[in-house]
Amino acid sequence: MTREAVCFDLFDTLVLFDRSRLPEVHANGKTMRSTAGHLHEAFRPFAPGLELGDFVSSLFWSWQEAERIRGETHREVAAHERFGMMFGRLGLDRAALPREALEVLLATHKRELSRAIVFPEHHRELLRELRRTHRLAVVSNFDYTPTARLVLEREGVADLFDTVIVSDEVGWRKPKAVIFELALRRLGVGPEQALMVGDRADIDVAGAQAVGMAAAWINRDADPLPEGLAAPEFEIRDLSELSAILKK
Repeated sequence: MTREAVCFDLFDTLVLFDRSRLPEVHANGKTMRSTAGHLHEAFRPFAPGLELGDFVSSLFWSWQEAERIRGETHREVAAHERFGMMFGRLGLDRAALPREALEVLLATHKRELSRAIVFPEHHRELLRELRRTHRLAVVSNFDYTPTARLVLEREGVADLFDTVIVSDEVGWRKPKAVIFELALRRLGVGPEQALMVGDRADIDVAGAQAVGMAAAWINRDADPLPEGLAAPEFEIRDLSELSAILKK
C-alpha cells in the first residue's frame, strides 16, 4: 500500500541538540553546561535565600527521578511536574508559591534550551518536498510542548505538519502504542499507510512496529541493532536518504 503519511521524531531526528550552546553554570565545585544558572536567577525573587548549589542539586535530582519514572513506566513526567518535584526536594510548599514562580521557570527553561537546538538546513528542504506528496506529523518524547512548537515555528516549518504530538500532551511516551495511535487518528491514515522516522531503535522503531507501522531508523554512527529488537524496514544515516525510500 502507498505510504501517505510520514511521522518524525523531533530531537536527534529533525533537530539536533548542541550542548555547547547551553550557558555555563558553576556550582558545587563543578562547571557544567545547563539552564540551571538562569533558572536559579529567575527563581530568586520567589525564594531569596535559596543558594545556587542547593537549587542545582535539587534540579538535577528531579531530572534523575523523572528519568527513572519514565524508564520504568513510560509515563511522561511533564516539566511542571518535575519542577514541582524540585520544590518538594527544596522543602518549598508549591501551593504557597505564587503561580508566577512556575511560569517563570518554564519560560526561562524554554528560552535557554531552545537556543541549544539546531535545525539542519537540508531538513527544511526535505520537509517542503515531502509536504507536496505526504501528510506529515511530529511524534516526540518531550516534557514541554511549547518548547517543541517554539523551535518548529522559529525555523518556519510548523505549518508543514498536519499535527504535532508531544508526550506531555498524551501523558505517555514512546514506545507506548497510544502516542502512535493518536498520530494515525489525527492524520486519518491506517498504520500500513504511514512511516515512522526516528533515531531510537528501541523507542521509535519498536513502538511503531508494534502498532503495524513501518519504520526508518536514523543510525548515524552505524551502531549495531540492540539485541532482541526486530530490524527496521529501512536504515539510513541521514534524513536526506528518505526521499528515495518514499519514491519506491
